[in-house]
Amino acid sequence: MSVFMDLNLSPSGDQTRLRALVETAAHLGFSTVAINHVFQPTAKKRQEIPSPTAVSDLIGQLPVIQGRSRPIRVLNRLTIVMSDAAHFRPAAAEYRGFDLLAVQPTTDKLFHAACMTYDVDIVCIPVTEKLPFLFKRAPVNGAVDRGVVFELSYSAAIRDSTLRRYTLANANALVEACRGKNVIVSSAAEKPLELRGPCDITNLALLFGLCDGDAKAAISSSCRSAVLHAETRRTASGAISTLRSCSDSSSQQEAPPAAAGDAPVAKRAKLDPAPHLAPPPPE
Repeated sequence: MSVFMDLNLSPSGDQTRLRALVETAAHLGFSTVAINHVFQPTAKKRQEIPSPTAVSDLIGQLPVIQGRSRPIRVLNRLTIVMSDAAHFRPAAAEYRGFDLLAVQPTTDKLFHAACMTYDVDIVCIPVTEKLPFLFKRAPVNGAVDRGVVFELSYSAAIRDSTLRRYTLANANALVEACRGKNVIVSSAAEKPLELRGPCDITNLALLFGLCDGDAKAAISSSCRSAVLHAETRRTASGAISTLRSCSDSSSQQEAPPAAAGDAPVAKRAKLDPAPHLAPPPPE
């Protein structure tokens, strides 16, 4: 059974609405959701990055996933809307408090930097306006090679017909550039009525230009890859080292070297006569 995820819920700080969003997502069959905290710094003064609130303090008892016996998993996500390169601080300790880190670049240079150099998990594609830059194959392929995913959200297309045109145009431009690889589809829902089930989202992803397999991956395996990428980034190492125990090393002793002039073991076995071919003993 596929594991469905929605990595972008935007309740706007309302705990009652957040609770309703998470309960609706669990009822629709989503196993993992992410609460999105949008941070849009200004160029005039330095702003502090908001700290995430513990999920237990926001929701309390988590609802059980529809058709399963375990509760839904809720993550915290930070999205930085970038209009300047100084808005992203790679060594900021505040980033470590979030499970997922995303950026939404607004210029071509920032999009190139987000794809090629920034240590992030998700690159958000704007869907509420005309695309401010063109997608180029080099940075898009670089992001795919680094394991970074591109996010398309669909709730704006539900609210307004003009936003629907922007969503479809920008989505098709992205899918054409990345050939459907590393694309996730999220809701960016602000209220429960804007959430859709996995089958509806898959059909909507087909309108974005994704094939059937990539459309299903956009709410399942690609989302899981983004979560695993975030866990690797937070631990700062993706390598696992193993140590051989003393008992294993002692049991695997090297064979003694053969004496000078002796034939190899395999060759000696061929030269030695078989037991049933040995001459009979004298009477």
